[in-house]
Amino acid sequence: MSNYHFRSNAARVALAGILSAGSMVLLWMACLSPTGRLGLNAAAGLFPVAGVLMSGRAAGYCCWIVTGLLGLVLLPDKGIALLYLIFFGLYPVLKSVFETRKSLVFCWSLKLIYFNMVLTVSVFVLGELFFSALPALLHRPLPAWVAGNIVFIAYDIGLSRLIFGFFCRIGLDGSKRK
Repeated sequence: MSNYHFRSNAARVALAGILSAGSMVLLWMACLSPTGRLGLNAAAGLFPVAGVLMSGRAAGYCCWIVTGLLGLVLLPDKGIALLYLIFFGLYPVLKSVFETRKSLVFCWSLKLIYFNMVLTVSVFVLGELFFSALPALLHRPLPAWVAGNIVFIAYDIGLSRLIFGFFCRIGLDGSKRK
């Protein structure tokens, strides 16, 4: 992608700040919500996607790290911020890196390896500390990994469709369409 909306460094920093604020609002709502925490966390991950699409990977990474660090400091539920940091905020930016690979098999291999590393760390290392409300299913490894990978594949496909819709909305050449 060579035609970004925001080309100057100041504009990229400003965009990342605005997108971080949007992510923080959704993460805060995830902390307050009795249900839908994962959905709101996933929705917060759409802001780094917008940064990547509108200004490049640097804006996406900036949005991710600023939101994640602010989340660790400001949010009452540190597990929400940590989940954003290790998956929902980072994966959309990494997805753009993974999808530069020409081989579809290699691309999906990278995605699944990353997801399974995050799932393993989440369940075994951080589970007791941050995710005490994990369903009992996640305490049994095989069902957790099978279900997790199926949900991840659906998430990735859905995210790809949202990105395509965003591209169609702003136009591939960077000009906004009505």
